[in-house]
Amino acid sequence: MQRSSRLRLTAAALSTVVAVVGTACSSGSGSTDAKGADSGTYTIWDPYPQFDKASAWTKLLDKCGTEAGVKIKRTGFDTSDLSNKALLAAQQDNSADVLIVDNPVVSTLAEAGVLTTTDDNKLDTSKVDPNLLAAGQSGGKTYGTPIGANTLALYYNKKVLKDAGVDIASVKDWTSLTAALEKVKKAGKKGITFSAIGTEEGSFQFLPWFWGAGAKLTELGSAQAVSALTLWTDWLKKGYAPNSVINNTQTTSWQEFAGGDYAFAENGTWQLANAEKVGFDYGILPIPASGGGNAAAPTGGEFVTIPVQGDTGRYATSQKLATCLTSTQNLYDTDTTLSYVAPTSEVQDKQVASNPALKPWVDAVKAAKGRTSDDLGTKYPKISEQMWKAVQSALSGAASPKDALTTAQSAVK
Repeated sequence: MQRSSRLRLTAAALSTVVAVVGTACSSGSGSTDAKGADSGTYTIWDPYPQFDKASAWTKLLDKCGTEAGVKIKRTGFDTSDLSNKALLAAQQDNSADVLIVDNPVVSTLAEAGVLTTTDDNKLDTSKVDPNLLAAGQSGGKTYGTPIGANTLALYYNKKVLKDAGVDIASVKDWTSLTAALEKVKKAGKKGITFSAIGTEEGSFQFLPWFWGAGAKLTELGSAQAVSALTLWTDWLKKGYAPNSVINNTQTTSWQEFAGGDYAFAENGTWQLANAEKVGFDYGILPIPASGGGNAAAPTGGEFVTIPVQGDTGRYATSQKLATCLTSTQNLYDTDTTLSYVAPTSEVQDKQVASNPALKPWVDAVKAAKGRTSDDLGTKYPKISEQMWKAVQSALSGAASPKDALTTAQSAVK
């Protein structure tokens, strides 16, 4: 396998990475140490700085190293810091041997020439759900394999719904969801909270409704897109959702829901531990599409990738490490630790057998979609920025949903 074409690492590539990372991932800091001097030491960079040397994650990395006959030098970075470090290390031909990176960044690193393809590195992706694998594909090539996925769904407060006379089984589409919100408001409680902040988080939370209307990211001004934004603006006008959503992050919207007065909250698998602490019975419902069924929600989660190396002799061992990390048993153990849904049906079935409460999340992940899917690659950040600006404009009353999205589409072009 030959080194790919000269790395095209530009300021634009760096800004693209900063724009798309961090929506649904952990944070912290890490060192910048690269490969050990010993050829028997392999470096792994990941976005899990919260895990120390005694953690199950670090022990798994060491176990995979032992099985491959090498020592592991692991560094955990903040998600955005990791992506930028990966670009800079590639410039210096000093990349990590294995790089675990947030899925929207894969196409950016791939287009910059940082990553090897699965055709070259021989990673087996045959068992991975195609909708999840798509986030790591660009230009018809695949650049890694997912280690796990998370996505969005609706948490609901069972008592609030019961007191309002709402049967959750009746909530199957936008019409029935809105009818439920109306009943909740009439009962003196609050409807739904979400994050519509003017950042990637806002786009991330709007996408299930956008895709659930049948809209496409290449056509922001379509009638389907307008219907999705109209849904949100109508909720605010009728008092079914609070004005605070305009500034809400996913964390602050969760805090609103945790107060116990809201019927619904749009949030992700990463809130499962917090959900056990809210002090009331809750349930989880996949976000409904406009006409029924499950809407596609955007996927969070990371890909295991193998960066381009000047010393091509390192690839064989890197492939062993990546294969070990994504084996059936290791995926099960890792995704349980990370609160992720596994990327393969085989492991998803094991997760649900062990914890039936994960079934709605597995359903949501099966319907989910990568933000850079449809071969959008590095076009996505620009589209997303115009999307969240349109959402902000419409929710604030500065423009109608149609005018806001028409302006957004013009800006993208």
